[in-house]
Amino acid sequence: MALRVLILAFDGVEALDFAGPFEVFTTASRVSQRMRPGTTAPFDVVSAAHAQRGQPVQARAGLQLLANHTLADSPAADVLIVPGGVVDAPIASPDTLRWIADQAARAKIVASVCTGAFLLAESGVVSNDSVTTHWEDIAELRERFPSLDVREGVRWVDNGRIVSSAGISAGIDMSLHLVERLAGLELAERTARQMDYEWNRNPGQPPSA
Repeated sequence: MALRVLILAFDGVEALDFAGPFEVFTTASRVSQRMRPGTTAPFDVVSAAHAQRGQPVQARAGLQLLANHTLADSPAADVLIVPGGVVDAPIASPDTLRWIADQAARAKIVASVCTGAFLLAESGVVSNDSVTTHWEDIAELRERFPSLDVREGVRWVDNGRIVSSAGISAGIDMSLHLVERLAGLELAERTARQMDYEWNRNPGQPPSA
């Protein structure tokens, strides 16, 4: 049975924070079916946005994204991806924060990209966990959430159920890492090859260091 990867979209989302994981997990499913014809794809990738049905959200720099679901009708996630960007709108939305917390409580894995770590913290999904974010936002994350163990100089931090990545392109490396965890190293490597992407498998400083 495919794992459902659910990616949040919101006004101000960084386009690559959203599209990087989307590309990794959809490509992994396509590559997997080439490798093993007739088998079920490992991932079912969908998105949800705090918007009216049929209405797009506007990503940072103006790109419009039309999500598959609203928050109200979104299915439960096996893997929840919370991207970053300009996170003022979702932080100011109790409905969005509640949705993140509810989805995270049921998900096998919760992953943030870039400033998505602020949303995990604001929604209460992380409190004293090891996390990371974009290098430019490390100091603010530490100041706003002093109980967090905010890691600097790493591509991602994997705590088991909670995974967070540094800025923008680091979300691709983290997503390939999750493909490796969930579906094997061969598929992750072949996915990176299909994307013509030089995967950085080294996250940097481990959480226990």
